[in-house]
Amino acid sequence: MTGSEIRQRFLDFFEQRGHKVVHSSPLLPANDPTLLFTNAGMNQFKDVFLGNEKRDYTRAVSSQKCIRAGGKHNDLDEVGKTARHHTFFEMLGNFSFGDYFKEDAIKFAWQFLVDDLGLEVNRLWFSVFEGDEEVGPDDEARELWIKAGAAPDRVLGFGRKDNFWQMGDTGPCGPCSEIHYYMGDDPDDPSKNSPEWVNGPGDTTMEIWNLVFMQYNRIALDEGGFLLEPLPAPSVDTGMGLERITAVMQKVKNNYDTDLLRPLVEFTADRAEIR
Repeated sequence: MTGSEIRQRFLDFFEQRGHKVVHSSPLLPANDPTLLFTNAGMNQFKDVFLGNEKRDYTRAVSSQKCIRAGGKHNDLDEVGKTARHHTFFEMLGNFSFGDYFKEDAIKFAWQFLVDDLGLEVNRLWFSVFEGDEEVGPDDEARELWIKAGAAPDRVLGFGRKDNFWQMGDTGPCGPCSEIHYYMGDDPDDPSKNSPEWVNGPGDTTMEIWNLVFMQYNRIALDEGGFLLEPLPAPSVDTGMGLERITAVMQKVKNNYDTDLLRPLVEFTADRAEIR
């Protein structure tokens, strides 16, 4: 399956479930001074999440072109250090604007990865927000993953750094649940396909999809600090790196060996006469 086929399969999957296919927005965000570049699929829907804009659909799916710079979770410092972070990347995402919430988001993700793409369940790990002094633990997401088919010991809790998403210092935000995939050769070896490698070093166990549960609007207070104000309607914002899921499906060790990037590498090497 090529990268282009995976992209289309994702769009078709959610269109069949009532989602409007929306084109990628420009890399330069319109009328948003909080962002330097578009860094997530939800950028173009920011006012919809805030309740400031109404559209003629409540479910959307897109393949958004992104630049990993600008915004709180940009990971720009990771570019060049790992095989999974790119300056430019493409984000597959499905969105709900006050329609479905955690249960359907998790159900759809399980169906697409396990039932449609056929990923091995024993290679999948799931993370949820373990809670802190500001927001409680996301026990609901944990229970829903188990209901979908995950083993309880494969649903792990992490803190705000890994499992609470916000686009910038202010704006829509909420707890998130990540899906990780073990890409190694020994899925039955508990020392290699292990929870210690989830959000750990290396690229062998890789995050492939992040389900963000938009529940709050983060507001800066005049006297300092921030306030988490509940959004008009809880919503869903997900993001799965096309390059990452393509590496998984093509059974290669890193994104650069996929048909999305390998031709560019080979063309550059030929031009530089260093191949």
